[in-house]
Amino acid sequence: MSNVRTRFAPSPTGGLHLGGVRTALFSYLYAKKHKGQFVLRIEDTDQNRYVEGAEQYIIDCLTWCGIAPDEGPHVEGGEHHPYRQSERKETYKQYAQQLVDAGHAYYAFDTQEELEAKRAEVKLHNEHGTFQYDSTNRLHLNNSLRLTSDEVAKLINEGVPYVIRIKMPENELITFQDMIRGEISNESSLVDDKVLLKADGMPTYHLAVVVDDYLMKITHAFRGEEWLPSAPVHIKLWEYLGWKNEMPQWAHLPLILKPDGNGKLSKRDGDRLGFPVFAMNWTDPKTNELATGFKELGFLPEAFINLLAMLGWSSGEEKELFSKEELIQLFSMDRVHKGGAKFDFEKAKWFNHEWIKHQSAELLLNDVKAILVKHHVEITSDEALCSIISLVKDRCTLLGDFYTQCVYFYESPKSIEIEAIQPKWNEDKKNFFVKIQSLFNDVSDWNMNEIETCFKHLATEMNIKVGELQLPFRVMLVGGKFGPGVFQIAEMIGKENTIARINTTLNLL
Repeated sequence: MSNVRTRFAPSPTGGLHLGGVRTALFSYLYAKKHKGQFVLRIEDTDQNRYVEGAEQYIIDCLTWCGIAPDEGPHVEGGEHHPYRQSERKETYKQYAQQLVDAGHAYYAFDTQEELEAKRAEVKLHNEHGTFQYDSTNRLHLNNSLRLTSDEVAKLINEGVPYVIRIKMPENELITFQDMIRGEISNESSLVDDKVLLKADGMPTYHLAVVVDDYLMKITHAFRGEEWLPSAPVHIKLWEYLGWKNEMPQWAHLPLILKPDGNGKLSKRDGDRLGFPVFAMNWTDPKTNELATGFKELGFLPEAFINLLAMLGWSSGEEKELFSKEELIQLFSMDRVHKGGAKFDFEKAKWFNHEWIKHQSAELLLNDVKAILVKHHVEITSDEALCSIISLVKDRCTLLGDFYTQCVYFYESPKSIEIEAIQPKWNEDKKNFFVKIQSLFNDVSDWNMNEIETCFKHLATEMNIKVGELQLPFRVMLVGGKFGPGVFQIAEMIGKENTIARINTTLNLL
């Protein structure tokens, strides 16, 4: 397949939902699988919902995920600039006028009050009914299909606000081939005459997406299944504008569902159940409300795109961990599911844990170092920190866990879990730890093997089981019941710190 071009076209209205990132990811994987280009286009035609900073936030999210676009508003030299729809206003106006002149669209002068009255009238006769601006109603409304050309010209010259609507055909079966769902058909009579150009001269999604996909030579368009009802309008626009043979292949991706499978996953669900739904932290500029992102929660980008890829796609292989390069190699549309995929946060954390375990200490170094420095831990040697990371990474699910698992190598515990020691504490164990301090002080070659030999020798001599002593020793050194091998810890924190921490806990006990 040659010259594949896909696009991700988000609206800059707030945080980037993981469903949006998955759409971008699948678009990226498909483009790269076929040696093509992945384009970012900003759909900012709805200026009422535009949020300052949201565009840069989207770009930052994609960059963090490792799926940076080849073209976009932030990339120099793209031949299809501008990539913001708000900057292409005149282009859309030109094509909207072309549709009107060809009889495929018309001017509508209806006010909001008139349309609301029509909706209320329908509700009056049928509480479940909805008003539809279509072939049944259009000739009874205030538009250029029932007005004379002189009346239309007069209204326009007087500056009366109008929109341009598509003129959908009557009783036509509109069919297209979806890359995931196969053949899909819609009755044109069930689709209303959508607005293409708004009164402020801005296009709606329906017109802009078609014009931009054509002009930007998009060959494959990925979007959520919630856009399926719009497909008939877009197909007719491609046909009306004479571009039908160049229409991209569409793939309507399955929804990401709530953990119980009952409906689409929303930010509200994440808030209620205690997990993020945005890729990165997002602060609402109107309310100053912070929504935590996967990045700031401590997810690796490799784990994040891996877990997203598995939501609605399967590799056909037994394993579940895939690098980006492996995903590109294996990705195929025939393995994208039609049904929605339940989001499981515990499974998401499993992916992150596995990625941390399999990542080298060197690759984790910068992230872990940043976490420790943020907590005012002084790092004097990257090499020593790498050694510590290698020891503890199997115990970390989120990047933030590295603080708990690493800090005791640098600082004495701020609190000691003596309640973990007390139930089985006795005079013999107290005497053991009093004596071991003296013996440790005499160890000339301070390494884990010498420490362990010394420890076990005294335990045997005092007729105490080693296993009953290792838990108190661990708590003394790290503050709790966690961490790697206790003799490794002792070696790395050094003789003086080991003896001092034993003494501190003995005083508390």
